[in-house]
Amino acid sequence: MGCMFSHLAAKFAFFPPSPPTYHLTKTPDGKLSAVSSASSSSSTFPSAGDPSLDVKVVKTRRGNKVTAFYLRNPNARLTLLYSHGNAADLGQLFDLFVQLKVNLRVNLMGYDYSGYGASTGKPSEYDTYADIEAVYECLQTDYGVGQEDLILYGQSVGSGPTLHLASKLPRLRGVVLHSGILSGLRVLCHVKFKFCCDIYSNVNKIKKVKCPVLVIHGTDDDVVNWLHGNRLWKMAKEPYEPLWIKGGGHCNLEIYPDYIRHLYRFIQDMENTTTKSRLKKIWQEIRRRDESTGCCSSGLCRPSCSCPKPRCPKPSCSCGCGCSECGCFKCSCPSLKGCFSCCKKPSCFSSCCCPKFKCSSCFGKPKCPKCSCWKCLKCPETECCRSCCCCPGCFSWLCCCGGGRRKEGERRGTGTTTVAKSEG
Repeated sequence: MGCMFSHLAAKFAFFPPSPPTYHLTKTPDGKLSAVSSASSSSSTFPSAGDPSLDVKVVKTRRGNKVTAFYLRNPNARLTLLYSHGNAADLGQLFDLFVQLKVNLRVNLMGYDYSGYGASTGKPSEYDTYADIEAVYECLQTDYGVGQEDLILYGQSVGSGPTLHLASKLPRLRGVVLHSGILSGLRVLCHVKFKFCCDIYSNVNKIKKVKCPVLVIHGTDDDVVNWLHGNRLWKMAKEPYEPLWIKGGGHCNLEIYPDYIRHLYRFIQDMENTTTKSRLKKIWQEIRRRDESTGCCSSGLCRPSCSCPKPRCPKPSCSCGCGCSECGCFKCSCPSLKGCFSCCKKPSCFSSCCCPKFKCSSCFGKPKCPKCSCWKCLKCPETECCRSCCCCPGCFSWLCCCGGGRRKEGERRGTGTTTVAKSEG
C-alpha cells in the first residue's frame, strides 16, 4: 500500500515539458551543443563552440544520463548548482541562468532531472537524488569545485534534491530555497504529521544542513503555501535573513527587483564568509537565543528564583545577567543549602547572599577568627571540627573533609592539634 501511494505521489509531483524545449547535437569537433526546439522561441542558446557554455551528459548511479549546462563567469568566486522546479527544463531556464550568472557574478550549473529535457529515464524522488549527486561529482572532477565554494539553489520541487545533497555536505558554503516545500504530500494535504509514503521529506533534512540557508517565498503563492517557506526558515540551524515577496506567486518571483537584490547580497556575504567568522556568528546566535530564554547555555540557573532579572551561575559570564538585589548572581536564599542549589559553583560563594554564611569563603580562603577553618583539616575530632567553624550554617562535611571524617578514636598520636571552640 505504501509503495502504491508513493507511486501516486510521484505522478503528482513531476510534470516534464512534452515535448522538450531543446535537443542536443554534436559539433564537427565532437562537442555537445544545445539547440532550441522549433516550438520554443523563449530561449536563445549561444552559437556552437561558445566558451561561456559547456553542455554535459553525466551518468547517474541509477543508470540514467542527465543533461547539464555549465555557464562560466571569468570573474566568479563561487558556483551555483541550480535545481529547477516542476514543469520546466533547461531550455526554458537558460535566459534566467544567463542573468543570474552575470548579475550574481557566479558560475552556474543547471541540470535536468531524469525524464526532463534531454535526460533519459523517468522522474522519481530517488532518481533526482542520484541526478544531483552525479552533477556535483561532475563539478568536482571536471571543474575543481569543492563544497566550500558551492551554493545549492533549489526551486519548488528542486528543494528536495537540494536539501538531500546539502544534508551530506558539512562544509557547504550556502543554500537557497526558492518556494521550497516541506514535503510532497504536505503540499497536497496541508497536514502537520508524517506519512510513510511521503516524498521529499525536507522537514527532516533541513535540520541536518550546517550552512547558512536563505529562504525566498511569495506571500500569495497558491501552489506551495508561504507557511512552507516560513517553517523551513525557522527550522534551519543557521537561517539567513529571509525574503518574503509581498504579492509574489509561485513562478514569478524573478520579476521582482527585491529578488535579485537580496540574492546578490546573500552571495556577497557568502563570498566574505570564512570559517572563523562563521563560528563566531554561530556562537553569537547561540548566546542570543540563550538570553532570549532568560538563562545561560550552561543550564545551571535556578528557574524558580524570584529575582526580576535572569541570573548566571558564573559571575564572569559576559551575558550581563547579574542581579542587583542579591549581589551575587543568585537568588536570595535563607540558608547555605539554598544558595548552593542556586549556584552550584563553589567559587561563587566569595560574596554569598546567605546572611548566615559569615565567613568570607569556606570554599576558598577561610577567615575564621578562632581557628581559620583550615585547622579543621588537621583535627581528628569530629565535634571539634563542627564547633570550631566560624559559620554554623556551613556544610561541615565540606569544611572538614580531612580529619573530621575520621572515626572516633582514630588519632595521630602526638600530632593532634587542639582547637578552641568558636562562640558561634
